Amino acid sequence: MVLYGEGITSSMREMRPVRPGWFNAFRPWTLHGAVVPVMLGGVIAYGDGHFNLWIFLLVLAGGCLLQSASNLLNTYGDFVKGTDTVENSLRSPELVTGALRPRSVLLAGLGCLALTALIGLVLIWHIGWGILLFGIAGIFGAAFYTVGVSYKYRGMGLISVFVLMGILMPMGTYYSLSGSLSWEVLWASIPNALLITAVLSGNETRDYLQDRETGVGTFSSRFSYRFSLGLYIALCSAPFPVLVVLVASGALPWPCLLAMAALPMLRSTVLNALAAAGDRPSNMSLVPMAFTLNWVFGALLISGYIIAQQFLTGAIYV
Repeated sequence: MVLYGEGITSSMREMRPVRPGWFNAFRPWTLHGAVVPVMLGGVIAYGDGHFNLWIFLLVLAGGCLLQSASNLLNTYGDFVKGTDTVENSLRSPELVTGALRPRSVLLAGLGCLALTALIGLVLIWHIGWGILLFGIAGIFGAAFYTVGVSYKYRGMGLISVFVLMGILMPMGTYYSLSGSLSWEVLWASIPNALLITAVLSGNETRDYLQDRETGVGTFSSRFSYRFSLGLYIALCSAPFPVLVVLVASGALPWPCLLAMAALPMLRSTVLNALAAAGDRPSNMSLVPMAFTLNWVFGALLISGYIIAQQFLTGAIYV
């Protein structure tokens, strides 16, 4: 396999760095990682008769703040560790180009965590101390990805995203609204958790050569590029058969199969991945294609739940 980094082609020269600034530092297009899990937990809570609009909006705001904090502190952490340099500043140029100051980015990230903590106090008042465990896990995950413990560099990024964002965020949303846990939320969160993890897998695959050169110990950089690419494709593809099994077993209502309408998008994502080894634009597209797939799959899955709740009566499970 010839990696894209071993040669320069005209298509590579067409790639342009993003415009540095606060908008790119916050990366609002990555909020699928918070919005979809919170919406999923919220819609199931609604169907179970547990819903408070203001609490739901607070949870959604808290999830978005955690994602923003993670983005900001990741930019800061990679910069202070020397991972982000002028030579590889295509996606995160804010600090290496001097567009933003490291201290400003750090304080912005900590400010997002502080606001999340304030929301947590409201949730504790509303539902009890049990929600504190979810809050601690979320803040820890956002704060220490590349700062402090820096678990990204210990190869723990993928599993942490799967658990913290994919599983605990919808579970925490349901708990905030109901004061209890739900097996259904757990089962429903698994396909989406795989897709959220696929986004980070795409990030690690995109940065594979850079991470190997700088000694960044992500999970993917510990293996071959072929393995990393295969893992990305598997994580993007697995939610579809997993969803079918969950519906067939009766764990989820059958209208959730509406998410299968995202299969054509999966095909495009896989074809792009297969071209990524020899084409830098395709390699750079791994992340946006994965999070677009996550947005669409998640929206369709949630829509399936709404259809089941609003338009079907009697037995809605297989």
